[in-house]
Order: sequence, then C-alpha cells, then structure tokens
Amino acid sequence: MVKRIMSDFAAVADFVVVYVAEVHPTDGWAMSKNADIRQHRSLEERLAAAEMLALHDIPCPILVDTMDNAAVRAYAAMPDRLYIVLDGVCVYQGRPGPGGYHPEEVRDWLQKFSG
Repeated sequence: MVKRIMSDFAAVADFVVVYVAEVHPTDGWAMSKNADIRQHRSLEERLAAAEMLALHDIPCPILVDTMDNAAVRAYAAMPDRLYIVLDGVCVYQGRPGPGGYHPEEVRDWLQKFSG
C-alpha cells in the first residue's frame, strides 16, 4: 500500500524511508520468515542491511539512522512509523507500528493537501 501511495503522489510529495535498528534480528527477537539480518554492530552492517531493503524495489531514497539511533530517539520511530513533514514542520505523525501503522491516513492527508 505504501508503494502505491508513493506512486500516486509522486508529483505532490518527496518520500524517503529511514532504516533504523533491526527490529527482528536473527540474534535477537527473530521471526520465522525474516531476512537473515543480525543486530547491527557497526554502521557498515546497518548500511548493508539497508541495501538488502533496497532490493525490494523501494521507489524512494533509503536513509540510514546513525548507530546512536538519533532518528529513533527524535521521532519515536521504532519499530516503524509514518510521518509527513511540510516545510520543516511535522504535520502528521502516525502511531507506532505495527498496530498504529495506517498508510491510508497518509493517503487521506495527501489527498486533502493536493485537493
């Protein structure tokens, strides 16, 4: 659904993904169908994991959080969260995922904005 929103609103908004600490590392709280990604111990490992994400045809730039998790701390973005930033101001902050992850709210906001 997020890829579709990115496509539908490409003329209205710039999209980015910020890759943060791995939520389900194989050496931590792993899930059975996850990719084989260990918890990052260096920026190089985090960058390599983000490159694996890029292989899933993500239609926008992928930014990578620092090893001190500055983006997670600033935006409470763990495990996932959606934001809309307009002119440097956060105008939409979704609830933390997975339960609060609602891409349709982003679609609704962008439709009203571009209306």
